[in-house]
Order: sequence, then C-alpha cells, then structure tokens
Amino acid sequence: MVPLQVYNALQVDEERERLRRIRHLIIGGGAIDVSLTEGLKDFPNAVWSTYGMTETLSHIALRRINGPEASDWYTPFPSVGVSVSADDCLVIDAPEVCAERLVTNDIVELVQTEQGGRFRILGRKDNVICSGGIKIQAEEVERLLRPHLSAPYIITKCPDTKFGEIVVLLTEGTVDEARTVCETVLSGYLRPRGYIQVDKIPLTETGKPARQRILEIARYSILQ
Repeated sequence: MVPLQVYNALQVDEERERLRRIRHLIIGGGAIDVSLTEGLKDFPNAVWSTYGMTETLSHIALRRINGPEASDWYTPFPSVGVSVSADDCLVIDAPEVCAERLVTNDIVELVQTEQGGRFRILGRKDNVICSGGIKIQAEEVERLLRPHLSAPYIITKCPDTKFGEIVVLLTEGTVDEARTVCETVLSGYLRPRGYIQVDKIPLTETGKPARQRILEIARYSILQ
C-alpha cells in the first residue's frame, strides 16, 4: 500500500481492524511521516517500509517500523549493493532489475555490516542548505525540533550575501516560541537566521510539504 492509502484506512475503525490483521503490511511509494508511524506502532503484526525508485522497478530495501525490530535503517535485499557518492547520495547497484548503477538524490548515512550495507535517509539533495561553508540538511533540523515544537513548522533556506544561504523556519505558531526552542535545542550553525509566521504550511495534494512553494515564501519574506 502507499502511505496515503494506509492513512485513509486508519481513519475508519473497520478498515483499521482489517489492517491490523494483515500478517505483513508493506508500505511503499512515498515517505512515511512521524504521525503515520505512530499510528502503526501498536499493530500486532509486521509493518514494513520499503525503499525503491522507478528505475529499480520495485523496492530494493526494507525496514521494520513497528515492534522490537523497528529501525530507521533500511536493509537492502541480498542481490542489491549500496554505496555512497562523493556528495553523500545513495548509489544503488541492482543488476537484476537495473542495468546501470543508479545515483539517487537521497543523502544517506551508510554503515557496513557482516550482512552488507545498511543505510539511513537523512534527506534530499535538493534540501541541503550551504550556510557559511557548512552543509545543513533541512530534514535533520526538522527531526531535531520535532519533540519540542507543537505547532506545524518547516525548515527551508534563503539566499544571503554573507553566508551564501541561511536557514529559515516557517511556523504556524508564534515566532517567539519557535525562536526560543531553536536557541535551546539547536547548535549554533543549525539555528535559523530567519523566522516566518504563516497561517498554513503549504502542502502538496498528497499531504507532503510543498518545498518549492515554501522556498518562494521564504525568499519573498526575507528579501523584500
């Protein structure tokens, strides 16, 4: 199932119970956000997140998202090799389904084990903020703030004469609250240099952050 199907099923008691009876629920085709993960943690049977791309025809790695084996780390299938490019993006070698090595736009952390490589997705290459020579992953900053900010928020960037780019936070809450949390939780170079209050964080039709629209809002608000 895709994440949206699972989300919709969880909203209906009868459908939720049907999901709970599935022995292996495999979710792919999109990112699984924190709230969806929380809604699946108490499922009695295995729930899996898959990683794959159009070029690989199907998923090439799995991670468990509930139970004692839950993990942020994907384990590739035995026939799949993974490595990291010079700019820290995941490289997939899956000769059975893709003739060429595939360089993705997903920035990852990779560890080698006796069984092979495992990887954890840090974010998209498009969402890297290069501020004063330091590379900052927007999704990682969001993850650090998640336990501390109650109002919806998002991290983006804006061009800056001095630093090249600066970290910017959009929030549906108050700027003062967001700034206080960021100054407490984040180390210096991760702290936003711009804060913007919005009525609603822009989302796509599938409920994901509309990153390009968010970027435009930040540039307009900071640079005007």
